[in-house]
Amino acid sequence: MHVHNMWNDYPDLKNDLTMVLNLIESHIRVRNKTVNTTIKELVHSGGKLLRPAFSLLCAQIGSDNDNEKAIAVAAALETLHMATLIHDDVIDEADTRHGINTIHSKNGNKFAIYSGDYLFCVCFTILSKHATSLAHLEFNSRSMEKILSGELEQLDSRYHSAVTIKDYLSRVSGKTAQLFAVSCYSGAIESQASRRHSMIAWNMGHHIGMAFQIMDDILDYQGDSQTMGKPVMADIKQGIYTLPLIYAINANPHAFKGLLQKKQALTDDDMLALTELISRYQGVEKAQQVAGKYTEKAIKQLNKLPDGPYKETLYQLTTALLKRTV
Repeated sequence: MHVHNMWNDYPDLKNDLTMVLNLIESHIRVRNKTVNTTIKELVHSGGKLLRPAFSLLCAQIGSDNDNEKAIAVAAALETLHMATLIHDDVIDEADTRHGINTIHSKNGNKFAIYSGDYLFCVCFTILSKHATSLAHLEFNSRSMEKILSGELEQLDSRYHSAVTIKDYLSRVSGKTAQLFAVSCYSGAIESQASRRHSMIAWNMGHHIGMAFQIMDDILDYQGDSQTMGKPVMADIKQGIYTLPLIYAINANPHAFKGLLQKKQALTDDDMLALTELISRYQGVEKAQQVAGKYTEKAIKQLNKLPDGPYKETLYQLTTALLKRTV
């Protein structure tokens, strides 16, 4: 069972994350061998498992440190994340993720969509067995609704060059930050943390998720396909305009108008021209400043939580996300 190398410095957490993957795999019971194998390949595709890691760490906030329950909640959250990724890849027409061919590129869109739907079912199967209360299950249902609304909002805004910074942040809040917030909150509440500390964990997770997605969008302009494990500049080609581009457009809308009107017909030379314009108007630098502010907000919330060894690990992970290159 392979867990990302980033967890080598955190052996206890790495062991728990391995148990998370084992639990997810144990709940995948599809009679069709092809479907079963394909979904299990996704489980072991080398994702960073950040959301379950944050959930496991926040499960140490309260007094009830039930590791088995914490692992189950983390597994449900990661399963939910995997389901959204499958649907994401279909919408974005992405051929690879983590350097591995996506389900829809190998088996078609219908196969991929049903696989994602199946993982949604697995998520709630795990939660129904292990969540402390029906209220928690209902809370996660509402959270999933907001995540999917964020996905729909992104789909509806494709190729809209007039998208504002506020629009972008709203989209990220639903699409990415919501699941980070749910992860931190779920870990806290299942550990019997107080309402106040659970909401602090929620706020911290939200800010972490905002910073994470902004950095992810920045890396789309800076990385290469081999290190990123997915096509570079893919967002622009798919009509998804993220913060570096939005900042640059705001600085000189006219300079981008002709290029962005080409939509899917953008050539390699066009992409190079867009990259140069974003650099000229400091789109990446301005986006990095926003990611930094969200990280500062996350650390401020972290400092309000009860003392414990988990806090140093949370601090290390939160600050490392701002400095990552992949």
